[in-house]
Amino acid sequence: MEECDVLVIGAGPGGLAAAKGAKEAGANSVVVVERNSKTGGILNQCVHDGFGLVRYKEQLTGPEYAEYSKREVEALGVKVLLNQHVIDVSTEKIITTICPSGIDKIKAKSVILATGCRERTRGMISIPGSRPAGVFTAGVAQHLVNVQNIMPGKNIVILGSGDVGMIMARRLTLEGANVKAVVEVLPEPAGLARNVSQCLYEYDIPLYCSHMISNIVGKKRVEAVEIVEIEKNGTSIFGTEKILKCDSLILSVGLIPENEVANTAGIKIDKKKNGVITDEYLHTNVSGIFSCGNSREIMDLADFVSMQGEVAGFNAVAYLNGNSMKKWSNKRSTAMKKGFPVQGVITCTLCPNGCQIKKRKDGFEGNSCNKGETFAIQELSAPRRILTSTVKTKNGELLPIRSNTSIPKECIKEVLKKLQNVIVDVPIKCGEEVINMTEEDENKEKIEISIISSATVL
Repeated sequence: MEECDVLVIGAGPGGLAAAKGAKEAGANSVVVVERNSKTGGILNQCVHDGFGLVRYKEQLTGPEYAEYSKREVEALGVKVLLNQHVIDVSTEKIITTICPSGIDKIKAKSVILATGCRERTRGMISIPGSRPAGVFTAGVAQHLVNVQNIMPGKNIVILGSGDVGMIMARRLTLEGANVKAVVEVLPEPAGLARNVSQCLYEYDIPLYCSHMISNIVGKKRVEAVEIVEIEKNGTSIFGTEKILKCDSLILSVGLIPENEVANTAGIKIDKKKNGVITDEYLHTNVSGIFSCGNSREIMDLADFVSMQGEVAGFNAVAYLNGNSMKKWSNKRSTAMKKGFPVQGVITCTLCPNGCQIKKRKDGFEGNSCNKGETFAIQELSAPRRILTSTVKTKNGELLPIRSNTSIPKECIKEVLKKLQNVIVDVPIKCGEEVINMTEEDENKEKIEISIISSATVL
């Protein structure tokens, strides 16, 4: 039986950061067990930017953030075991996994649970109607588009204004789909204000707040959905029904901590939220077992998940050595402004503060730094965006890519059209240039655009 000081279950942002924290705290042997064939977890299908603003002081895509985290643990000599599905954790901290060679067991002195979360499904929210094809969760739709190069539909309605749902509304629109609406049961959007502005408003995607889907129409395939306005107490308002014709319904209706593994160890779980219950040191009720990230509590940003993971890693080693542990404050789990953007202001996207910047006669107000004012000036005169998407490779995979710098917003769709015909040779490393092209902005000025790889493909 293999033995180690600290064993981390899950190689997403929390797990990799926990391994880094444990190794830097002095653990001799740290092992990460991951059920998938690569590290990074859900980050690998999140080709949009916005990651890393806190942790790396850069605006990264999900695959880039995963790459950075992977390099950190590799440099520290952390052992990562892939394709290992954990089925049991005993109170003696013996971990049982199923892997291609059979069943393995690892004995650890301390364990960190970083098993992440999963999506709520249609069955959990009880939408009336038949059960036709064409109903997807947002994460599944994201995997189809960004990993498998499959469009889930042409005319799409999205239920739920969580961040993934809004980001997919933009992504699907840029890929040629007609997103009919985003429907939200709450009086205001559930996701970040920056995503409401940049994913919905910029692409004229209708947002119906205080509405719910009252029926799914269709037998073999979704043909339409019926939406209805609701009262604050959730009851339908008679006469407000509206039919939206579509061929697909995407559900972005929340996340649930995934803790089947924690249950095998007798760890206490919050019955309402399904998250692992810990103390302020991220320590569970089972001595020597810690929890971090979305398996403990759903968090807004991967950066915060990583920050918490590092604390869990440090504390796992402190526990072994009998040293003082670090406290985690849940105040560090909050991100930028949620809900509707404030009318008449610019939501800055350069950092998680999400400053609401307003133009005044003598300048700007609401920005917490000079960068915010520069961003606001650009938004008012010539808005620019980082382009993120995917291109095909010669080995049949999709390669996540992004523009090396922000480009004029009006150039985005034209550049995407050209990228559809690009086929990239492999191997290619994260950060290498994929293609260089020239476009004209609205003033007919030539703009040079460099597109780089967001991941390493060997």
